[in-house]
Amino acid sequence: MFSSAADKMSDHLSEVVSELKRSCTRARKKTMAQRLTGAGIWVTRPLHQAESLAKAIEAEGGEAICLPVIAIADVEDPQTPMAIVERLERFDLAIFVSANAVERGLGYVGRGNWPALVPVAAIGKATARALAKAGLVSAIQSPPPYNSEALLTTAALQADAIAGRRVVIFRGVGGRALLGDTLAHRGALVTYAEVYRRTLPEWRQTTPIPWDRIRVIVVTSAEGLDNLFGMMDDDAERERLRRIPLVVISERMSGLVRELGNRCPPIVAERASNEAILNALLAFAPRLKCEV
Repeated sequence: MFSSAADKMSDHLSEVVSELKRSCTRARKKTMAQRLTGAGIWVTRPLHQAESLAKAIEAEGGEAICLPVIAIADVEDPQTPMAIVERLERFDLAIFVSANAVERGLGYVGRGNWPALVPVAAIGKATARALAKAGLVSAIQSPPPYNSEALLTTAALQADAIAGRRVVIFRGVGGRALLGDTLAHRGALVTYAEVYRRTLPEWRQTTPIPWDRIRVIVVTSAEGLDNLFGMMDDDAERERLRRIPLVVISERMSGLVRELGNRCPPIVAERASNEAILNALLAFAPRLKCEV
């Protein structure tokens, strides 16, 4: 009799403990989901690349304000990259600097027409995924932090391996010169296939910036940073911009933010991936409002 009562009491206590654990788990999940609640986050990526990050922000309770500072457009003279693509089989290596370079570059090549003997290299995971989606496996990938500097540390791109090799770099018009210049210094024969251009988006002409809703701005390129400040109508808007913290993806960009006179310390994500940017937002959520 006493044993039965004790067993019932033990079972009841177990149920209570289990329910408390479930309640704590639900509370933790709720708290996690609310870490960005009330934070309007301006995502400046081109619209076709902003959707995934916007969904991740909204899943954490934030408001994603998708207003790009860069638009991706076709090059003005498509015959120039086409002429390079037509002799693609002569190259020893093709490097793609971005997912945009993959999408636009393979548009010139044609699906399924990539020369089997020309290996490809990717800067960043998103670029490698874009290549894989097109059926191309990256022979060389940049290690963390997944940028040009990191790619240049790989064994396949050192002078003893790359000297005398013909390398084509798929990129946008006027992209960074570091990768090509370094490879040329190491003895490679470098050609640029500029397959897209970056332009200012049209929305700024008709859509006001919702300043009252913006708590933080995500910028993922140096050109985007320049465009962001260049899009301001007057000194009053530029001053307002300088009072908002920016999330950037490299220490180099962090230095540019300071040079532009931003009053809030920049938040540096470990890399350009959506996951890294979201982690930076979550880690620094308490300081998303900068009082200056």
